Amino acid sequence: MTARPATPRPITPHPIAPRLITPRLITRHLAPLALAAALLAGCASPTHKPGGLPDGSRANVAILETTDIHSNVLSYDYFKLKDDPSVGYERTATLIRRARMEFPNNFLFDSGDTIQGTVLADYQAQVKPVACDEELAIYQAMDLIGYDGGTAGNHEFNYGLPFLSQVTGTPMNVDGGHRDRCAGPHFPLVLSNVYSARDGQPIFKPWAVVEKSIEAYTPDGSKLSVPLKIGIIGFTPPPILEWDKQNLAGKVTVSGVVEAAKKYLPQLQAQHPDLVVAVLHGGLNTADYTADMENGGWYLAGVPGIDVLLLGHSHTQFPGPRYAGMKDVDAERGFVRGVPAVMGGFFGKDLGVVKLALDRQQGRWVIDKEHTHSEVRPICPGKHDCVPADAAIAPVVAKAHQAAVAYVNTPIGESTLRMSSYFADEGNMTALAPVNAALRDYVMAELPKLRPDLAGLPVLSAAAAFRTGFGGPDDYTDVPPGPLTLRNAADLYYYPNTLTAVKVDGAGLKAWLEQSARRFNRIDPALAGEQPLINSRYVGYNFDQIQGGIAYAIDVSKPAGERIASLTYQGKPVTPQQQFVVATNNYRASGGGHFPGLDGGNIVLAAPDGAREILARWLQRHRRIAATDLPPRSWHFVPLKTRGEVVFNGASGKQAIARDAGLHGIRQLKDHGDGTATYAIDLSR
Repeated sequence: MTARPATPRPITPHPIAPRLITPRLITRHLAPLALAAALLAGCASPTHKPGGLPDGSRANVAILETTDIHSNVLSYDYFKLKDDPSVGYERTATLIRRARMEFPNNFLFDSGDTIQGTVLADYQAQVKPVACDEELAIYQAMDLIGYDGGTAGNHEFNYGLPFLSQVTGTPMNVDGGHRDRCAGPHFPLVLSNVYSARDGQPIFKPWAVVEKSIEAYTPDGSKLSVPLKIGIIGFTPPPILEWDKQNLAGKVTVSGVVEAAKKYLPQLQAQHPDLVVAVLHGGLNTADYTADMENGGWYLAGVPGIDVLLLGHSHTQFPGPRYAGMKDVDAERGFVRGVPAVMGGFFGKDLGVVKLALDRQQGRWVIDKEHTHSEVRPICPGKHDCVPADAAIAPVVAKAHQAAVAYVNTPIGESTLRMSSYFADEGNMTALAPVNAALRDYVMAELPKLRPDLAGLPVLSAAAAFRTGFGGPDDYTDVPPGPLTLRNAADLYYYPNTLTAVKVDGAGLKAWLEQSARRFNRIDPALAGEQPLINSRYVGYNFDQIQGGIAYAIDVSKPAGERIASLTYQGKPVTPQQQFVVATNNYRASGGGHFPGLDGGNIVLAAPDGAREILARWLQRHRRIAATDLPPRSWHFVPLKTRGEVVFNGASGKQAIARDAGLHGIRQLKDHGDGTATYAIDLSR
């Protein structure tokens, strides 16, 4: 099960196959090789077998990591149709080349969420799917740089197992899986905790071993060339069965990351690797461990036999201040429970680097933790200080990129109003209203055909703003008045979710809204100082805002779970037993976000259509969108007079957008000079 050693390919896009060495070939060339070795002994580093390397020898090795690239191959924003130097693998590639110059001994791995996330990705997966002999643009770019291995993240499964099997070049014994080996990345992908429901075997190789020659130094200072074998084992978040239920149910099973590690590490260790690197698409969570834990990195670090931990999924950086104070975590030097670890950002914004100091002890390599540390290197150390793009990347993906740009420019209508998410957390629903209107119309048309017994129930729709500034001041949806194209639909609905409808009662509807309202901190009206409105630990894409005839208020002075007030439908109070059908997406309906009552058991409609495609068709049918075509704003804050300022961060200079959307209690307090600003909101208005 050991993979063929990976060879870095910094220049050539297509690797050269290694020459096969046979016993006859060795015998025939033994004498000339011995003579050549003798002649070159004085001018070349001698090569030693691992067992012959003396104790006390040392080597420095860099483990490089990318993660959550999300198919951001180029530094380009397909929604704004302009360059964006703050993202893009083509700039990460520059950091990789520089790191390789700095650390001749290096290995490069990817921690997943690689093939989904941009218009380019959707185009190659859904609009004009790549053929079996075609390689995805992101893999073409990665192969140009040369990787030693990677794993699959949760978003690898968004386009279904047949597509994943094809584009990774991995025959899979699953429904729809490819039996032929199609074009895929030129490096091993490993995944140990997802298994075929047919035979119980992993759908990817659970582990692999890669080997390279490195330079080491003996105690007397002599330089040697020695082989270093690194074993890699991969993991994805177990909740993929909830998040991609439509693609995965009945086809695969999933285990916890710790369980998978304990199952397959003995097999990997039997290959006698010098080091074992766990490549996890997951972050860190110190809550009690469960087999379906989304971010199990803290517990994985505690499994004996793992020497280095590569993290992802959380769209943040480790080491970094977010993890300061976490139990048994060194958030400055990059250790998790004594294991060197790194998480290299997202969207190609960063490169993760683990600088390993290796010491030879008792015939094996041991990590010298005192001289080992991790760091995250950004492509943009400053707002206007970004590394240049690697010039070799763009030409390789130019054809696919141009086709994607042409696709998103397809006209579908026009709008008379601005639809933006700059102040979605504060009540501007202009970017959510068209999504809710489109999904609701779809369910109202399809439900009577599929479930006539539910045809008389009220239909609501829930949507969340996917882009609320998490990725920086440009990470917002913003569709100005004027012509609408497919890129506007993609901006309004960022992810390739499918539409799913669920049946809930009034109590369940209120619980849904209460969970969403955790987006806000509890505000004390009596405090004189500033209080942040937004709970930064509760992600924006879990703040569902529901429309379709209901109205409600959010009281941020109350504790979480007690904030929804005056919940009505068609002007009348919602009763706990009242029945509703709510249009949402497959992620939420199947348990994504851990909303009470949403676990896949109350789904009444699972559409084959993507939410984004449904929205695009809705916009096309209406041709010209005005405010009267959209459902009215459904919620507001309970009026609250506070002694001190209630503040939040957002993109700078957008106060007029809030005012035009009817939010008159918002004013900018401070421009930070980096595209962001602090705003105050008057909750009494």
